[in-house]
Amino acid sequence: MVSRKRQQISVLVMSTLAFTLCFAAWMLFAVIGIPIKAELGLNQTQFGLLASTPVLTGALVRLPLGMWTDRFGGRIVFFLLMLATVAPIYLIAHATEYWHFLVAGLFVGLAGGSFSVGIAYCARWFDRKNQGFAMGVFGAGNSGAAVTKFVAPALVVAFGWQVVPQVYAAAMLVTAIAFWFLTWDDPTHRVGKSVSFAAQLRVLKDPRVWKYCQYYSIVFGGYVGLSLWMVQYYVAEYGFDIKVAALLAACFSLPGGVLRAVGGWLSDRYTAHKVTWWVMWVSWICLFFLSYPQTQFTVITVSGPRTFDIHLNVWVFTALMFVVGVAWAFGKASVFKYISDEFPKDIGAVSGIVGLVGGLGGFLLPIMFGALVDLTGVRSSAFMLLYGVTWVSLIWMYWTEVRSTDVMHGGRTAAASVSD
Repeated sequence: MVSRKRQQISVLVMSTLAFTLCFAAWMLFAVIGIPIKAELGLNQTQFGLLASTPVLTGALVRLPLGMWTDRFGGRIVFFLLMLATVAPIYLIAHATEYWHFLVAGLFVGLAGGSFSVGIAYCARWFDRKNQGFAMGVFGAGNSGAAVTKFVAPALVVAFGWQVVPQVYAAAMLVTAIAFWFLTWDDPTHRVGKSVSFAAQLRVLKDPRVWKYCQYYSIVFGGYVGLSLWMVQYYVAEYGFDIKVAALLAACFSLPGGVLRAVGGWLSDRYTAHKVTWWVMWVSWICLFFLSYPQTQFTVITVSGPRTFDIHLNVWVFTALMFVVGVAWAFGKASVFKYISDEFPKDIGAVSGIVGLVGGLGGFLLPIMFGALVDLTGVRSSAFMLLYGVTWVSLIWMYWTEVRSTDVMHGGRTAAASVSD
């Protein structure tokens, strides 16, 4: 008989590995989309749609998948979900038209729904005081975005982009089989059969759910959007080849994934409220500098005209992106700590809707990034948009939480008691 402790560890480790691969597949077009863009002659908006199409499906299925996890258990739902993505990933290698890639991307996007399955599945294996850390460890699977940036460019350069989806499809099949044999199911983790889907959805009437959706739209939606966008940004803005661009982009996506466990630990220790508040301020400051466009201006001096350049060199830019990645890693964990604290019996449904909204942000943002570049010709307009979204979160958080607690000096948090 396997001990409870060993079951907990095995469930958490295998779920995290499975989610890492699912997230890597979800971000596939962030890298192979660049040669596809050149091959098909796509503009920036079309590339944004291509890169984000999988995110749309992954966002839309998060709510039903979270509810099914509550009802049927995370093990069976996670296993079937991974199997369902194997064929679509493989078929990307045989696509030749733009619409082929979009349709395949919609089905590959199912992999992104694995988050709402795994987060509820893992959380219920741990007691409340350790749930933040457990969910943070699982959420570190977001580092799959960095895995794609390390693995896919090397495969593209060595064998061509068509090999990448073939390798990912094989890896997904092997991981699904390993997951099934190395995890367990606990019937006590499921909601009763007498609980209808309508009853599960009633929790969505709580205004706190929608506030957490807003927070998650920046810390996760922004993370996904930039993970999809940054490789081509480095190529276009700084002139790097795809391998160097992907490596630099990983400086954002890697800490944005692996440090989520630290964010969970911090949320357990200092509360989700305090961690999220500081995450928003750090994001706001960094995005302010990232938003400033490359600028050249001429001043008429007593010695004649003098031209000055104001710009972020690649090292400063990458350092700021690294800080944002760290902040958002903490923020992704702290938002779900809110959920496990305040909705312990509805983690699947609430995480599903919060994940859905965050995923929709990840879908819409690359398209909006591309449209803004096509419209304004300013690449940093992507960060201007994120700066505005962060402002909304800060204002909302201040009016509903911060006014009632002394966050600055470690006073009592009112996150759970303030009525929205």
